[in-house]
Amino acid sequence: MNVLVIDTSNHVLGVAIMKNDQVIGQIMTNLTKNHSVRLMPAINQLMAEVGMDVEELDQIAVAKGPGSYTGVRIGLTTAKTLAWALGVPIVGVSSLEALSYQGRFFDGFVCPFFDARRGLVYTGVYEWKSGQLTNPVQDQNTLFVNVLKDLQAEGKPVLFLSPDIASFKELIMETLGDLAVMPEGPYHITNPAHLGLASLTRNPDNIHTLAPNYLRLAEAEANWLKNQKEKKSNG
Repeated sequence: MNVLVIDTSNHVLGVAIMKNDQVIGQIMTNLTKNHSVRLMPAINQLMAEVGMDVEELDQIAVAKGPGSYTGVRIGLTTAKTLAWALGVPIVGVSSLEALSYQGRFFDGFVCPFFDARRGLVYTGVYEWKSGQLTNPVQDQNTLFVNVLKDLQAEGKPVLFLSPDIASFKELIMETLGDLAVMPEGPYHITNPAHLGLASLTRNPDNIHTLAPNYLRLAEAEANWLKNQKEKKSNG
């Protein structure tokens, strides 16, 4: 099975092509550049380099968030358009789950997270058991300090993975001390091939109902709903 993998849910742009569970080509950049301008050229370049036509694709896997609102929309819209045009299945994967694959051989909890500002993070708690990834704490948007206190109470080693690790390192160490494990920089960046692997473990999504998993409303949408509620209460 030939799978095209797309991840623009955060700062990194990642595109990969897999034959079953083998990576045959991959492009990754960690640059402050517009994903909307660069995604299709990256896909076209990769398809050309591996000598594959889009008609040979059997499935498309895409990161559905959480992460950047704009980035998630770009990746998901592109993936859904391609899947619809080619008539192939599409699979949406949590961006946090994909990052957790960096801790595939860690004996303990894996805590991926993305900065959501004001002390909040997008995070979940994962754990590898007998080669299978489990998710004992579901993805959520929450105060990071509360997550850390809960992990401290468990008393197990925790592997933290995040492109925003530098901003939270001091808080993590203050709360968990020796229980906290924070690897070198490259481990904090999602590998699109891992997202592809995760997609092989699940059934395809409905192309029409597959939606971004923001975990919270965009600020503009939240403000609009707030204004509508105030209008009703004042009306």
